[in-house]
Amino acid sequence: MNKDVEEVLSRSVSTFVDPQGAFKDKLLKKINGQYKKDIVIKLGVDPSRPDIHFGHAVVLRKLRQFQDMGCKVVFLVGDFTARIGDPSGKSKIRPEIEQAEVDHNAKTYIEQVGKILRTEPSIFSWIRNSDWFTNITDLNLPDNYKVDMDVTVKGKTTKIEITPNSFVGKAVVFEQTRMQVRDLHLKDRISVITLLNVLWNLRNITHARLIERDMFQERIKSGGELYMHEMMYPILQGIDSFVLSQIYGSCDLEIGGNDQTFNMLMGRDIMKANKTEEQAVLSLEILPGLDGKEKMSKSLNNYITITDSPSEMFGKIMSIPDSAIPAYFKLATYTSLSEIADIENKLGSSKHNPKDIKARLAREVVVIYYGEEAATGAEKDFIGTFSKGGMPKEIETIKVASGTKLSEVILSQGIVSSKTEWRRLIKEGAVSNAETGDKIDSPDEFVSLNIALRIGKHRFIKIEVL
Repeated sequence: MNKDVEEVLSRSVSTFVDPQGAFKDKLLKKINGQYKKDIVIKLGVDPSRPDIHFGHAVVLRKLRQFQDMGCKVVFLVGDFTARIGDPSGKSKIRPEIEQAEVDHNAKTYIEQVGKILRTEPSIFSWIRNSDWFTNITDLNLPDNYKVDMDVTVKGKTTKIEITPNSFVGKAVVFEQTRMQVRDLHLKDRISVITLLNVLWNLRNITHARLIERDMFQERIKSGGELYMHEMMYPILQGIDSFVLSQIYGSCDLEIGGNDQTFNMLMGRDIMKANKTEEQAVLSLEILPGLDGKEKMSKSLNNYITITDSPSEMFGKIMSIPDSAIPAYFKLATYTSLSEIADIENKLGSSKHNPKDIKARLAREVVVIYYGEEAATGAEKDFIGTFSKGGMPKEIETIKVASGTKLSEVILSQGIVSSKTEWRRLIKEGAVSNAETGDKIDSPDEFVSLNIALRIGKHRFIKIEVL
């Protein structure tokens, strides 16, 4: 088999479901110029948070490899399902997310993926799942919203104004705002999922099949509540795959983290029930967070975003535990597996300093997102900051009103996850004036003057008083 195909289907892969090798066969034929149709690869994202971190980037970088082989990535923004929230790996129910926040986060996601993915229309597309999960009657337009419709009588076309919240007015706006029509220029029909469609699909999914999901079993065993809207999430995600196959002509592969395997397999069930060619499923290993233990997550405050500055990115990589170095080389860089095996051997030898290996890792990571020059500058900045007691050149600046509680500023920026963590850092002497080195003694201190803070080993922030 082609070595590039072998690596893309195996490196960092937890599960690859491709019965009879249908997807692999298409991919090989695509590379050889024998398969002329689009190979469509789906990535579904729940835009509950605006920043793409390195955990997401593991999947995006895999998608980039598929793009380089000629595949088309469809970036599905789950703005409708985000209002439910996928409970993957969660022991508690996720809150619904307001639509305005979802819209903002979705826009941010689309802007960021271009740092990794190619975005030419021939190999990239994106669409929201509200495009088919909302219907005409779901619209609620402002009374002053202007809706015009062209009416042709006896060969003469006249533009007439329609009452916005009438059925006709909503129907006009519905069609004008569907991405299927507006952006993808589909003319035959608009795919819309109604309650009837959902109920029909439910006839093909048993309750026993749904509660096979590990996290549901854990919730039941622990005596926690399991709500029906959470159980519906995998089904809606599966319906997404079926709809994409109708819109784009196929949905050949769905890719995601290994916490999404159940949901992605549900897509195969739904597609089979609808007599559509079933997607292959590729789930990837999860990148550990900066603590080296839990998966990388914004809610755990153990993440690196792909928009962090080069210096921040370098410094955060240098903060990971030595035990996490091989996983980061494997999941966050393009270093060959043979080299990674050699790195693991060096880490087990007293002849090699893990700090030097970690510096190589940090440099390779920064090069991916910012290039050689930025990586060199970030390394010099790190040495000047942490080896010589200096302060980075690039520091995030926050402007606040005089008298604002310092803990509120730090919490609002996501630097700490709770007031308890903030108090612990203060107690440990881990928060100081970055310019003078003086420790912050009280967790209840207020901001009255401009100050640069050092929080822990590698986080700096400037606070300017308005």
